[in-house]
Amino acid sequence: MTAMPKWADAVLVPLISLLIAFVISGLVIFAIGEDPIAAMKLMVSGALGSTYGWGYTLYYATNFIFTGLAVSIAFQAGLFNIGGEGQASIGGLGVALCCLYIPWPHWSLALMGAVVAAAVFGAAWAAIPAYLQAKRGSHIVITTIMFNFIASAVLVYVLVNVLRPTGSMDSSSARFDEVMHLPSLHDVLALVGIPFNNRNPANISLVIALVACVGVWILMWRTRLGYQLRAFGKSEKASVYAGINPVRITMYAMLLSGGLAGMMAVNTVMGEGQRLILNSVEGAGFIGIAVALMGRSHPVGVLLAAILFGFLYQGGAELALWTKIPRELIVVIQALVILFTGALDDMVRRPVERVFVMLQKGKT
Repeated sequence: MTAMPKWADAVLVPLISLLIAFVISGLVIFAIGEDPIAAMKLMVSGALGSTYGWGYTLYYATNFIFTGLAVSIAFQAGLFNIGGEGQASIGGLGVALCCLYIPWPHWSLALMGAVVAAAVFGAAWAAIPAYLQAKRGSHIVITTIMFNFIASAVLVYVLVNVLRPTGSMDSSSARFDEVMHLPSLHDVLALVGIPFNNRNPANISLVIALVACVGVWILMWRTRLGYQLRAFGKSEKASVYAGINPVRITMYAMLLSGGLAGMMAVNTVMGEGQRLILNSVEGAGFIGIAVALMGRSHPVGVLLAAILFGFLYQGGAELALWTKIPRELIVVIQALVILFTGALDDMVRRPVERVFVMLQKGKT
């Protein structure tokens, strides 16, 4: 069977999967007595109809860019990193320690320090399951998902017993010094004369996420290491025959993946929360898996998929706020998108392939 064009695999198949997910979601909304068309209009207007909505959409998208890139790098190397949640949590711990115990004179220096701390802490947390996979043969899926629970327990202990201010009943760290508050997206866009609502958590971390997209693209498709990672992911035996060290590549892939996941904490801990709290990741590590799948593990695809899921998060919040549609149904809609763009992707791809084969035969 003739393979369909790359553009169809990268664009057409995900769009059809997305359309099917939205149609089924509409039927579910209709079944509970709500108007699906009105619900979709409310989602679009709430998430994209104002700079306030765009701010929240881009804030969520920033988280998903980091975790999506983290998962995509591991995917490219043939590894399934489900530990983004834990790696982002530990990355948040690195951000908190960096901001609480180092007297930074300016937010820009604090930001650079926080990015490094988040990446180092996230990479260090990913290094343990990577070593177990590379040296002991422990399955990366099992170890990474178990390390999510360990990271959660570590964070609870540190927040309650180490970082919690004296006399506070809240399981969170002290607030960071005001000099470390990051510029909001409103502040950034004001420099070029673009008006933007300042009552949302979007901040300069979005710029770092976009730079990370470019960096991952350069790494994966313009460097020797990127070629080795992709070759290892395509065929471990062939890559070993070509002289690629599987232990080293596994460690490199997971260190990069964990570092990117950890960097998500800059947005949530330093940018939005301005302190470390429990559950600051809010499931973004798992959403990153869906983002990487839908984005075909390519930085451009990850960026677009992250914006889509940011839209679903913000639009879903608007639905839960202004309609009788329960919040749980929003999770169902997100799950349907993940189901059709991930698990049932082949169900859509095969008919599309057959259509292109028929068109090819018609031309000949």
